[in-house]
Amino acid sequence: MTSPSPVLRPPSANSLAIRVENLGKQYRIGTAPEKYRTLRESIVNVATWPIQRIRRGLAPSGTEQSDTIWALRDISFTVEQGSVLGVIGRNGAGKSTLLKVLSRVTEPTEGEVEIRGRVGSLLEVGTGFHPELTGRENIYLNGAILGMKRTEIDRKYDEIVDFSGVEQFIDTPVKRYSSGMYLRLAFAVAAHLEPEILVVDEVLAVGDAEFQRKCIGKMSDVAQEGRTVLFVSHDMSAILRLTEEAIVLEGGQVVYRAPTVEAVDYYMTSGFSEAGERKWAADEIPPNSAPFRPMALRVRDAKQNNVDVVRSTEAIHLEVEYELHEPIQGLRVGLYLMSARGEYVFTSFDTDEPEQYNQFGIRPAGHYKSICTIPPDLLNEGRYTVGMNASSFRIKRYFMDERALTFTVDGMGAPGKQWAETRMGLMRPRLQWRIEEQ
Repeated sequence: MTSPSPVLRPPSANSLAIRVENLGKQYRIGTAPEKYRTLRESIVNVATWPIQRIRRGLAPSGTEQSDTIWALRDISFTVEQGSVLGVIGRNGAGKSTLLKVLSRVTEPTEGEVEIRGRVGSLLEVGTGFHPELTGRENIYLNGAILGMKRTEIDRKYDEIVDFSGVEQFIDTPVKRYSSGMYLRLAFAVAAHLEPEILVVDEVLAVGDAEFQRKCIGKMSDVAQEGRTVLFVSHDMSAILRLTEEAIVLEGGQVVYRAPTVEAVDYYMTSGFSEAGERKWAADEIPPNSAPFRPMALRVRDAKQNNVDVVRSTEAIHLEVEYELHEPIQGLRVGLYLMSARGEYVFTSFDTDEPEQYNQFGIRPAGHYKSICTIPPDLLNEGRYTVGMNASSFRIKRYFMDERALTFTVDGMGAPGKQWAETRMGLMRPRLQWRIEEQ
C-alpha cells in the first residue's frame, strides 16, 4: 500500500523538547558469542586488522553485512514542549528501539538526537533499577540520575511509595520483587520525580486492571501539567485518550504523522486492500477450507461499482463470491463489520432469516454470491473493516479472514451536517423527531 506523506507541524526552535534528525540504529544479528582467543590468535588479529578495515572501506556503499539489521533508519521528527505524542506500529516496527535511543539507554548508529530537559523512562521491566538495591535506595538513585537534589526526592518520596503500593517491601532488594511490584514502583518513580520528558513503553500490560487505570490517570495528570510525554502502546483506546498526535512506525521508519484519530485510523487499516475488492489467491486458502473456496469480497455502491468510499446516505452492498466443489449442509456465510479501532459494529450471516435457512439447508455444489445490504443512513462517517467467515454451526469452520477489506464512509448529506462537528458513535441513524409547542 502506498503510504501517505507524513503530516508534520512546524514548531519554533525555542519550543522544542525533542529533535530527531536522520536517526538510525543498526544491530548485529545471529552472531555467536565470541570465544576467548589464544595469544597467537590475538596477535594474528592485531596484525590483520588494518587489512580488514581497508577491505571494508572498499566495499560498495550500498552493501549491507548479512549479520546486521537496521531497527531504525532515516527517522526525523520534532516534539514540542508540553506535547503528548503517541508512537504506534506493529511488533518489530522499531518503537522500543526509538524510546531506548531517546532515553539514552542505547546509542544511535547514525543521525542526531537533541533532548531538552530531564528524561524519565519506563521501558521494559528491569530498566533503570539496580537489582541488589532496595526499593528505597532505587528511588533515590533514580532521582540522582535525573539530577534532583535529595530534598526534592524527599518531598516526593511518600507520594511515590503510596502510589506504588509496595510500602511493606520498600526496604527489600528489588530483585526479590514480582514483576507487578517492580512495575508499580518503576512507574511511580518515573511519573513522580518530575522529569520534563516522560517516556513510557508498552509495560502497563504487566499490571492489573486497577493499576493500569491509575497509570493512565497519572499520565493524564502529567500531560496536563505541561510536561512532554512519549507513549508507546498497542492499546488504541489508551493512545486515543492520552495523546494529541501520533507517529506510525513501519519497518523502522516514520510512515505517517497526524492527529491521533487520523494516525490510529491509518495504522489500523494499513496493509489492507483499498480498491473495494479483495481476491484470495490459491496460496491464501488453507487446504482444510475444501469444499468451500472463497473467490472475492467486494464493497459496491447502488450502481454496482466496486468502491472504497461510500456515502452514509446510500445503501452499501457487501458481496461475497465463492465456489462449492461439493454440497455442504448447514453452510452459512457471514460478515463482521468493525470500526478502524477494532470495535465490532455487527455480525450477520446469509441464513439468519428462517426462509433463507430453510431454502439453503443443503447448498449444492456450484458458483455463488452472498450479498448483504447495509441500509442508508445507518453508519457514521469513518473507516471500517470487514471480516468474512464461512462455517457450519458447531460442525466446521471452512474459512475465516478477520480483516479482509476496508472501506470509508463519507458523511456528506448525513443528519446534522449543518454543524461542523464530529458526532460520537459508530452509528448515525436518521431518526424521526417531533417538536411540539405547548
